[in-house]
Parts: sequence; structure tokens; C-alpha cells
Amino acid sequence: MSDNNVQIFDTTLRDGEQVPGCKLNTKQKLVIAEQLENLGVDVIEAGFPVSSPGDFKSVEEISKLIKHTTVCGLTRAVENDIKVAAEALKYAKYPRIHTGIGTSASHIKYKFNSNQGAILERAFEAVKFAKSFVEDVEFYAEDAGRTDNEFLARVCEMAIKAGATVLNIPDTTGYCLPSEYGAKIKYLKENVKGIEKAILSCHCHNDLGLATANSIEGVINGARQIECTINGIGERAGNTALEEVVMVLKQHPYLNLDTNIKTPHLYGISQLVSESMGIYTQPNKAIVGANAFAHSSGIHQDGVIKNRATYEIIDPKDVGVTESAIVLTARSGRAALAYRAKNVGYELTKLQLDDVYANFLDFADQKKEINDQDIHQIIETSKVYQQIITA
Repeated sequence: MSDNNVQIFDTTLRDGEQVPGCKLNTKQKLVIAEQLENLGVDVIEAGFPVSSPGDFKSVEEISKLIKHTTVCGLTRAVENDIKVAAEALKYAKYPRIHTGIGTSASHIKYKFNSNQGAILERAFEAVKFAKSFVEDVEFYAEDAGRTDNEFLARVCEMAIKAGATVLNIPDTTGYCLPSEYGAKIKYLKENVKGIEKAILSCHCHNDLGLATANSIEGVINGARQIECTINGIGERAGNTALEEVVMVLKQHPYLNLDTNIKTPHLYGISQLVSESMGIYTQPNKAIVGANAFAHSSGIHQDGVIKNRATYEIIDPKDVGVTESAIVLTARSGRAALAYRAKNVGYELTKLQLDDVYANFLDFADQKKEINDQDIHQIIETSKVYQQIITA
């Protein structure tokens, strides 16, 4: 793998599916998995096989379907979890077992009633056991965001000694500031013995709205995998949004960090996941929201009509959106009205536009948004309608 390539690990079908009420059946998971492979993700985390027969079946069937992408199954640091995951992944061309344990003081004390020495031993044994089934083993240090860096480095060293190929450093609670998370990755990169044998991975949650920022800081500081979901769906406030991190890296080429994602597929898979899970995507969601390329302010509309780059840093076609939307509201100006009128067949002179615009404002005060049919009505009821149609 090139040193400037950032692998995209998609966990829509595992972490993303943990949203209450969003359970997918195996058939739906297969459709999404196939589209994730077409999108170009490097790893599909297909599920948590030991959690239920349904999850086991989904991981197994996805393993049979996927041809080029790594298929991953999640486990705890428990032998039976790992055995079951290995069984579910037996048909995968490129299988990965993702195992791990909580490492923060809070998790060690309250979840495991344990101590650091025992956690180190369990981490080593879990990775070693997983390695007996598959070559590619990812280790997660749950709640790494709140784990002391020195102890976290020791855990990572144990995982590498046991054969881990990827080290997942999750900000499980979404607590870290970007500077803190970036510094944590940098510390591990510089202080973990044998770190050159493994890829550092970012897994950030969005409890404080910082998942994307933290993941970007992570890769800037040496991580080379980002774990994310379509539309940022997931537990509580969600996960890092795949479409966001991918486009951040694409729009900032000076970072010299690339992914294998075919970005024109982003909007389509966003719609597929939203519809399959029944999760409404907020209109102002970055990259894939309904309003991401919509302009209603007169000043913005005038600029975009003259040159798209005045207010858009992304070409809509780059993410699979056909074109920008000029939305007519009471805040729209003459330029936007003329643009939309031309689209439905009316070439207005400046004087005609002035008259039609006055009529438009009366309509716009009564409606939230003016559609194409309304434009016809606005022009037909204007004083200059005869001039317009006989021109």
C-alpha cells in the first residue's frame, strides 16, 4: 500500500446498524455490501457474527458475494466470539477478524473489574487466537480516546507481538478534541515498538460533532485507515461520515492523502442506505444532504449563476448530484428568477424582469418555495405577459 493511501473501512452494516429501529435483513445487507464494493471501500465490516444467527448468516453470505474487498467480522476478546467469526468468514476471499478490549481506566475498572496487566494479557491472547484462523487481524482498544497514552502504547505493542496487522484507536465516546486525537496518533506512531508492522486506524464517534475532524487529524498524524459509515449513521450521535472524510481529502490535495473511493457513487449509496434503514438524512447534511448544493439567498444565487466556484467548493457531479439547485424563495433575487424562468422557456428583458419580479415577491411571500408551475403562473399574471409571449 502506498504511504499516502488511506484505506476506507466501512462499518455501515455493523456499527451503523446499531441505530435503534434500523435493523436490516440479509437481503438488504447484500445489496448494500455490493454497492460498497462498487464504491471502492477497502474493508466492509459485515457484522458481529456471535451476536445473533441473523448476523452470522449476513456475514457468511456477504463473504460469499464480495470478490475484491476485505470482509471483516467483529468480536470481543473471547475465544468463542473469535471461533464464530472465523466460521462466518470462511468463504471470504480476504477475511479479517476485528477483535479487542476496553483499555481506559473506566472500562478496566467498571466493565471488567480488572487491571492493566490482565488487559494486556487478554489483548495478546485474543489477537494470537484470531491469528490462528486468518492472517489479517485488527485489534481495537475500546475507549482509546480516554486511555492514557503510555498504557495505550503498551497495549498496541502486545497486539503487534501477537500478530495484529491493524491497530484501531477508537474515540468511542466522541470525547477527544481534534488536537488531542491527532496527538494520540502521533504519540503511538513515534513510541510503539514495531509500529511499522501495523496500520493505525481511526474510529471516531460524533457525540460532540467532531468525528470527521478527529479522523482527518488522525490521518494527518500518521493513521492510514478511517473507519466510517454512510451518512455518518451509528450508535448515539453516529460515526464518522464516509462521504465527508473522503471529500475532505479529495478537496485538499496538498495533504497528499488519497482513497480508492469512486466519489460519483456517493449520493446514490447515501440514498440507498437512507431508504433501506428508514433513516431521514438531514437536509443540510454535508455532501449528500438535499440542500448541500441548493442556493436560496439572492447574493449566493447571483454568484453561483455567474460562476459555480463562487459559493461551491465541490462540483456536484463529483459526488453524483446532477446539478446545483437554484431554489426560489422570498430571499431570491432577479438573477435567480431570470435563470429559473429561462429554464422553463421564458427569455426576459431587464424591464420585463422588473415587472415579473414584483409579482414573484407577492407569490413568494405566500409560499415557502416557488416551483416551476408557479413560475408559469407568476409570468402569466404579470402585466407584461403579452409582451413576453409575442417577443
